[in-house]
Amino acid sequence: MDIVSKEKRSEMMSKIRGKNTKPELVVRSLLHSMGYRFRLHRKDLPGTPDIVLPKYKTVIFVNGCFWHGHKGCPIYKPPKSNVQYWEEKIAKNKERDRINTLLLQKLGWKVLEIWECELTDLYTLLSKLRHQL
Repeated sequence: MDIVSKEKRSEMMSKIRGKNTKPELVVRSLLHSMGYRFRLHRKDLPGTPDIVLPKYKTVIFVNGCFWHGHKGCPIYKPPKSNVQYWEEKIAKNKERDRINTLLLQKLGWKVLEIWECELTDLYTLLSKLRHQL
């Protein structure tokens, strides 16, 4: 059972953004400081990637650990209320991510996935970005 009313929960959920999230802004700032130039949210690519580096034929998805079901992550905690709904929603998100990755790879794009929890260690994230790009 949820501890807040349906109306309050709806209000809270409506404030969650899908674009320009804090994790996404951190990654963009890191990339910019490394000298990379990029495009944002290209709708002509499968999955509308968060960051697109056309010169390197690379796309980056910055995933929230909860919304994309990052198992084994300290941030991801399975919901305790409305469990069936959330399990189905997260499973659909993961399947959609998998399909979009395959479609992008078929189009010749390299796909990089950055998890919200990776932002706790910026040095390691910086190394990952340098290595992948």
